[in-house]
Amino acid sequence: MSLDFTLQDIQKLIPDTSAIQLIRQLADKGYVQVYENLKDQYKPKLADYIFLQKPFDDEENLKHLIENLEKKPKQLNILLSYLHLQQTNKLVSKKELLDIAQASTTQLKPFIEKNIFAVKAIEQERVQFEQTSATHQNILSTEQQIAYENIVQAFQNHKPVLLQGITGSGKTHIYFKLIQDCLTQQKQVLYLLPEIALTAQIINKLRGVFGNQIGIYHSRFSQMERVELWKNIQSKKYPIVIGARSALLLPFDALGLIIVDEEHDQSYKQQDPAPRYHARDAALFLAHSLQSNIILGSATPSIESLYNAEQKKFQKVILQTRYGSAKLPEVVLVDMKKEQAQKKVKGLFSSQLLQAIEQSIASKKQILLFQNRRGYSPFILCADCAWIPHCKYCDVSLTYHKMTDQMHCHYCNTKTPYISICPACGGNRLKAQSYGTEKVEEEIKKLFPKARVQRFDWDVMRTKNKHQEIIQQFEKRSIDILVGTQMIVKGLDFEHVNLVGVLNADALLAYPDFRVHEKAYQLLEQVSGRAGRKDQQSQVMIQLYKPNHPLITQVLQHDISSFYQLETDARKEFQYPPYSRLIKITIKHRVRETAMNAAAKLAEALKTLPKTSLFGPAEPSIARIKNAYIQEILLKTNKDYQHLQMLKPCILQQVALLTATRNYTSISVQIDVDPL
Repeated sequence: MSLDFTLQDIQKLIPDTSAIQLIRQLADKGYVQVYENLKDQYKPKLADYIFLQKPFDDEENLKHLIENLEKKPKQLNILLSYLHLQQTNKLVSKKELLDIAQASTTQLKPFIEKNIFAVKAIEQERVQFEQTSATHQNILSTEQQIAYENIVQAFQNHKPVLLQGITGSGKTHIYFKLIQDCLTQQKQVLYLLPEIALTAQIINKLRGVFGNQIGIYHSRFSQMERVELWKNIQSKKYPIVIGARSALLLPFDALGLIIVDEEHDQSYKQQDPAPRYHARDAALFLAHSLQSNIILGSATPSIESLYNAEQKKFQKVILQTRYGSAKLPEVVLVDMKKEQAQKKVKGLFSSQLLQAIEQSIASKKQILLFQNRRGYSPFILCADCAWIPHCKYCDVSLTYHKMTDQMHCHYCNTKTPYISICPACGGNRLKAQSYGTEKVEEEIKKLFPKARVQRFDWDVMRTKNKHQEIIQQFEKRSIDILVGTQMIVKGLDFEHVNLVGVLNADALLAYPDFRVHEKAYQLLEQVSGRAGRKDQQSQVMIQLYKPNHPLITQVLQHDISSFYQLETDARKEFQYPPYSRLIKITIKHRVRETAMNAAAKLAEALKTLPKTSLFGPAEPSIARIKNAYIQEILLKTNKDYQHLQMLKPCILQQVALLTATRNYTSISVQIDVDPL
């Protein structure tokens, strides 16, 4: 007799052990048999539609019916509303009819009982994109036309292209020209963006040029919606697909062009769950496999892409001037030490920034304020004993969110009620330390009560289309000041913004990461690029305590070449990417000693790997997340492809041997190649 169990059933029986590891061991010994049973859970969405029955579709009979209903105004209104809708629409939905007639289902019922109307359930798409026609021409400037011709030449030589254009140089116009070429050849286009917040503006621009040939795909859609989009893309209903990194996995069979916009962005790397892929690198592989053209675009390309262009793996094309008559903004550094010494700081803002905000509002221009932390305060501190509330399940302080009056853990999403009494000393002097976007919004509203202020971060994105609503409001100038995290700096184009304020630039340089200067330079350049998109002088004000930092000088001069040279010199000396490949192995377990011992054992086994330097094991800066203690091993190896292919089975074999050991069957091991 055989018994069938699901993976979930077995995991419930052994909660402290990895069910997958146990099943694998039993299957290897022939004690169990594993099989998969796929279930199609997709259900089409049905909507009720109304049809006029025979004989009432005859003109004489219909006229007679209308005369009979003259003494029944409500029912007559329903019939006339149906006839009106039928003239404009081929099909009349029950919902639309009741809405227009302002009637209820009860009032519609007599029509159905008397066989005047028939109701039929028809399959309906869950995702219905706005139907538009092409209204704009895509005209290139002289510089853009030269860049376009260089790109076409590179495509003919089967080379990926890196389009490096300063912010506002009109990279999008070149993309559109390339898309048009692709559509002429009856091929598909994949347009990748790092954040779904960017899709709203790009979609509107694309529809202005290409009408309703565009499909959208990202993680905010439900599972059922994604199934429908998958089928529509497979049937080539949408020759242009715009989406975030997961759009790479869609079923293309005639893909002619991949555009990776803002290719430097960290959001292209999938962190959790597996597979931990980088969408830019995966796009390059996909383009090579399908023999498609690919273009990577950015004002601040990644060090890896610039290095590949230097090594002639990519063809680099440069745009050096802004499109039209737009000028680069003036970048002003505000030394917060001096401001504080002169007692000119008011709350979070320097006197210079406040004056600039006041002038912008007076001239009816718009302002962006950038603070790269969400929430009200990153942590709460007891002024008497310095106690800080921490998450029960993670080794991190809780972030206070005033909107919910709760303390949130941004790692495990635990929410705790705000406390006013310190549990350590009983004191009541708990104070919010540092600040996030929520506090910036509150302060700016107090200082400028007449200004229309909106926050733009993940905490306000509660509904599927909230990001689109906020962007549209800002474009329509219904918002004067937009406060946000790095979501507001990624490729958005607002023509009436003449002031961008960076509130705490020093924080961008404070992370223990070999990429910290690269990330900071990219963020500051990108946020600067949001100002002065049209023919107006604009300003970027950067508040900081270290105005003499070399990176700040490079931002002031928009000098990406000097930045690249300094950064690559340092990385070459210490053999960091792009001069090596990194592999991070993360070991997790609920017992700290078990995680440490397992990591030490694995590190010892991996020390013999050829042409590879091993660092660790060590605890990361956040040593516990979701009640799992963490140990990390970092492997630094050369970039030879054959060497990497040899390393992969060796590492996997050692991991398999470790997890098969009795004391370590329940550990979790994650391998991340090219971690960020």
